[in-house]
Amino acid sequence: MELPRVARDQFLAGWRGVAVISFWLLSGVGMLAGPTNNLPVLPAWPPPPAEPYIVYVREFSSPRDLGVRPAALVRFANWITGVGADEKKLARPFGLSLDDRGNLLVTDPGANAVCYLDFARKKWLRWTVAGKTPFWSPVAAVRHGQTFFVADSALGKVLAFDESGRVQFDITNGLARPSGLALLGDRLIIADSQLHQIVICGLHGEFISRFGRRGKGPGEFNFPTHVTVDDRRQIYVTDSLNHRIQIFDANGKFLREFGRAGDGPGRFSRPKGVAADSAGHVYVVDALFDNVQTFDDRGRLLLDWGGTGSAAGQFSLPNAIAINSKNEIFVADAYNHRIQMFRYTGKP
Repeated sequence: MELPRVARDQFLAGWRGVAVISFWLLSGVGMLAGPTNNLPVLPAWPPPPAEPYIVYVREFSSPRDLGVRPAALVRFANWITGVGADEKKLARPFGLSLDDRGNLLVTDPGANAVCYLDFARKKWLRWTVAGKTPFWSPVAAVRHGQTFFVADSALGKVLAFDESGRVQFDITNGLARPSGLALLGDRLIIADSQLHQIVICGLHGEFISRFGRRGKGPGEFNFPTHVTVDDRRQIYVTDSLNHRIQIFDANGKFLREFGRAGDGPGRFSRPKGVAADSAGHVYVVDALFDNVQTFDDRGRLLLDWGGTGSAAGQFSLPNAIAINSKNEIFVADAYNHRIQMFRYTGKP
């Protein structure tokens, strides 16, 4: 039986529509399953077509970014009150360090808080007080064993406490404005920006030695801010207003320096964090340039990377840097309220 002409036309038009949609869907599936040029390209340095040796990995600013979920009772309370986890987001991450397990300590003076990021166990611990002492301006932190050491520049002391926040002792003798912390075996290295010197203490707070004074010569400082130690037990100090990095042996003997004021590659304007990777490269954060400069162990520039902005691989007043045994690089991107993570690929 032949269909009426109008019905036949509607029937054929419907089938044509189905055929078009089916072709579109199948084509879309094929595009998704096959190669595409529309995938985002992650930042890397040097940029293509050169083979990169610094690549962007990820960023995080809150416990949720690490897969940390609050307890069910806390989630229920948050749902009732309308309060989420935003209060635990980083406000102005400032100081970074890694413990011997590869977990990250972050000081956040914007929130007067110290955070400990346990990657393996997906834990994000946070303190705003040590014992009964609230933090005023925590700027640097390290962990040794079960003890956390925090330098609070406003309090003018280093506080030592355990995971529960119970104070074990504090270090005040010989300090005015502690700004940087590092561990060297059983010694605590403290940069004091106001006294223009490095103070060395034992792990129970006992004074051992100090070196440096204000000046421009070798072994002298003009507001040192950050300090780190490499695998060879060399001490690196950011000599901030002398626009240089100074390197010392484990006893505080001057070895060498590199850097000077300027706005070109290999020069510094506002040097901040300093760290070394397993290959002996030295990384220096510059807060005014919003970048990281990578040097060889003699201070020769190899690469500068980053730039001003809020996209992946860009910075806004970066302050600190830490590198783990896997050559994963963490940068405190202070005014973007986040930590950015990169990786050194091992290429020259």
